[in-house]
Amino acid sequence: MPEVPLEHAHETIEHHAHGSSEPWVMGVALTAAFLAAFAAVTALYAEHKSMEAMLEQIQSSDKWAEFQANSIKEKIIETKVAVLQSQGKEIEKDDASKLKEYKEKKGEIKRDAEEFSKESHKHLEQHVPLSRGLTMFQVAIAVGAIAVLTKKREFWFVSLTFGLLGFGFFVWGFMA
Repeated sequence: MPEVPLEHAHETIEHHAHGSSEPWVMGVALTAAFLAAFAAVTALYAEHKSMEAMLEQIQSSDKWAEFQANSIKEKIIETKVAVLQSQGKEIEKDDASKLKEYKEKKGEIKRDAEEFSKESHKHLEQHVPLSRGLTMFQVAIAVGAIAVLTKKREFWFVSLTFGLLGFGFFVWGFMA
């Protein structure tokens, strides 16, 4: 997940907060510090969920490849049995047990593959709101910098709104 570097915006806010005679500017600086901390935690969790989704999807793909391999083996034996029967030859006892084994294995493998896929989707469902939350935190910090640079307190309230949206997405990501 790409990160938007906001260290410069945060430094700008801090620099102006120390030199400002307006008390609300220090509030913007503190808000930006909290938002940056939330953004860091959100980024960590979003990345974790993304990696978990990818690993689960890889495991699902591996299971489906194993399922296909067993299907091919099963078809080869079925074809061998059909050819031997058509020629009136005796079928090996081992072939019937192998067919049964492949059918049973395929059922287990299919269940495992579907479970890995389901878990992957669950992690992605958590990743999406966390990513949105991270974006909202980053926008909030940037708007906070705009508030300080333009000396317009209204932008700080907009920044707080984006921060609250980010926190809402953060909570949603954990509830998903």
